[in-house]
Amino acid sequence: MILPALFAALTMTAIVAVRYLAASGGFALATRLKQPGLYAGQARQIRSEIGWSLASAAIYGAPAGIVAWGWRAHGWTRIYDDPQAYPLWWMPLSVLAYLLLHDTWFYWTHRAMHDPRLFRRMHAVHHASRPPTAWAAMSFHPTEALTGAIVIPALVFVVPIHVAMLGLVLTIMTVMGVTNHMGWELFPRRLVEGRAGRWLITATHHHRHHTHYRCNYGLYFRFWDRLCGTDQGLGTFVRRKSAN
Repeated sequence: MILPALFAALTMTAIVAVRYLAASGGFALATRLKQPGLYAGQARQIRSEIGWSLASAAIYGAPAGIVAWGWRAHGWTRIYDDPQAYPLWWMPLSVLAYLLLHDTWFYWTHRAMHDPRLFRRMHAVHHASRPPTAWAAMSFHPTEALTGAIVIPALVFVVPIHVAMLGLVLTIMTVMGVTNHMGWELFPRRLVEGRAGRWLITATHHHRHHTHYRCNYGLYFRFWDRLCGTDQGLGTFVRRKSAN
């Protein structure tokens, strides 16, 4: 029992690491093509971001691998692969439920980590990226990585989700994590400054968190920031804003 679980943890760690390198590397390449010179002089920072991120990959991958093994071998979770097991309308709704619950956890733990005592011990590593790059999405101290690593593995024991929808959740998490840190706005201005942009977080919104610290704590949505008075809007994003 121990060896299969260990193998699953190591395999998932490798998958998370490759996913990080592929996603961050892909968007770093896009940055080089779309915003040449944007990361000039940040080679040392990028090496640090990659190092911390690969360490985080093990912290994210190990519990995810054990959960995946438990699902396949023992049916421990509420992940399902039969589309008829639940109504079809539950598929998109489950994705929204996961994103909302993850966003809630992230907002409150992230905000707590900005307490000076926790910031020095947990969150300072992430904010050492000044300004962040596409490689910074998983650049966390191990204790911070642990707070993020437990969310999805915990939810699959409580909230039913089709395996394909779980893959979609993980894809959204990866893409938004990278694009929100890469230092320029990928999405068109009509989306960012339009009705959808009032509720969705993109690089323009999150970059303000990295410059002002005490605002914009959300991950996917601006809901908690707006409700709790920590939303400072889009602000200015001139030096690192695309021409969209």
